[in-house]
Amino acid sequence: MIRESQILACSGVLYPPEGFRHVGVQIWQARQLAGVRKPRMCLIATAVGDSREFIDGWCARAASFGDTDLSYLQLFTQPNVRDVRAHLLAQDVIFVSGGSVVNLLAVWRAHRLDEILRECWEKGVVLAGQSAGSLCWHVGGVTDSFSDDLDALNDGLGFLPFTKWRP
Repeated sequence: MIRESQILACSGVLYPPEGFRHVGVQIWQARQLAGVRKPRMCLIATAVGDSREFIDGWCARAASFGDTDLSYLQLFTQPNVRDVRAHLLAQDVIFVSGGSVVNLLAVWRAHRLDEILRECWEKGVVLAGQSAGSLCWHVGGVTDSFSDDLDALNDGLGFLPFTKWRP
């Protein structure tokens, strides 16, 4: 199935409080964009340092939306899949967590994930994410990854040829 290139970039709550009603809306929407009955979805949680707690929580939430083939890509301390490119190209949706967009971009570039993700996008894999996982696709924007202040980020992946912030 050939799909057009799609990116679902949205804000969200990284660690929602108990009872927060909108948890997982982005996951549900990304599933819908895939346009298949049982989507293959891969979480990339680099922005939270591949936190096991985050990965487990995300997978539980994603599974609650129906039959899905879930996986995750860890890059710390090394990739958890033998062939990262093949694994990601086999997905219907790649979902990127929030967290530190600055650290995410540095680690991804070291692993050539920036190139692999562009190839996935061009082949119709839905790219989705919240916070850092949405900012990364843009040319730039603002981030609190450097400090508690909002600072400019000018070296995003540039899949979306505009910024999420204007000075």
